[in-house]
Parts: sequence; structure tokens; C-alpha cells
Amino acid sequence: MNCPPVLSTGGLVFSMEKMEYTIIRSARKTLSIQLLPGGEVVVRAPNRMPKRDIERFLEEKRGWVEDHLAKLPELQPKLTDAELGKLARHAREVLPEIVAHFAPLVGVDYGRITIRAQRTRWGSCSAQGNLNFNCLLMLTPDDVMEYVVVHELCHRKEMNHSARFWTEVERVLPGYRESRRWLKEHGGGLIGRL
Repeated sequence: MNCPPVLSTGGLVFSMEKMEYTIIRSARKTLSIQLLPGGEVVVRAPNRMPKRDIERFLEEKRGWVEDHLAKLPELQPKLTDAELGKLARHAREVLPEIVAHFAPLVGVDYGRITIRAQRTRWGSCSAQGNLNFNCLLMLTPDDVMEYVVVHELCHRKEMNHSARFWTEVERVLPGYRESRRWLKEHGGGLIGRL
């Protein structure tokens, strides 16, 4: 049984058998589902499409929606001290290998590698070449880990975020923008697990 719609900033919010969703209508010709950070489900629909057609579409895609919602990192529970310790140990095994792989490709050396659980940074590079990484990187896709490592190694050449810096990142990782976007979309949710 559907609950009455509630007006939202982006459209109307409906509930369908324990699944809340927002409908945003426009001049489009097709239906689509978008999952926003935080788990909001948005259905984009043509202006004149009947609500029953939208509900049928959403019901057909329910399994896909539920699977993807379950995988959103920001919907996961807070990490315990034991889990953080395990992530840090795993990071101490994995990240130095990634650094060792990419440092010659960037053309730099580096100093000490430190792993911490941080609320504000994914990584940092000191003027002495010491690297610091967030243990929560172990919860990100491999390409995101590689992006953060390359990002910090490129700071060995450019201690800023100038055009030259980003050119260097792109030289080593041509697809870095997608990983950067993933961190912007999901990073806050991961850090929220601390």
C-alpha cells in the first residue's frame, strides 16, 4: 500500500513497500533510477508517464536497487577498534606495494609510509617525502587506492594542486578523474564510519 506523497526539493517522495523514492519529471523520454549518496532513490521520469508505469518499472528493478543500496559504503555501520586495526594491518601490507609499483612510474623516491585512521585526509606527503595514508582506503576499489597513492607521489614533484600537478597525475593514471569522483561521492560516507 502506497503512502501519500510528500513534497521534496527535487520532486515528490513516495513509499512503495518499504522503499521510499523521489520522482523527478522532465521532458525526457525514458525512465531511469539514480542512487544518491546516503541511499536516496530517485526515479527520473517523462512528464506525462502515469505513476503506475513508474511503479511497475521500479518493482522490476527492485532487486538491482536493493543490491546497490546494500553496497553503498555510507550505509554501513560504524567500524569497531578491532575492525580498524585489521584495516590498518591490511593497509600496511597492500599500500607499500602500490607505492613501490608507482614511484618509478612517477619518477620519484619516498621516505617512510605511515597508516592511520583519519577523518579528514586520504593521504598526505611531507616535504621530506614521507607518505601518510588512511586505513579506510582498504574499503575503496583498487583504482581509488592507486589514485590516492599516485596523487601523493606526484606531490613529490609538485607540492600543490597546480595544472602541472594534475598533468602529472593524468600522465601516470589517465582515468584518475573517475576515482576522484568516486571518493567525492562515497568518501564522506566511509569517513563517517569512524
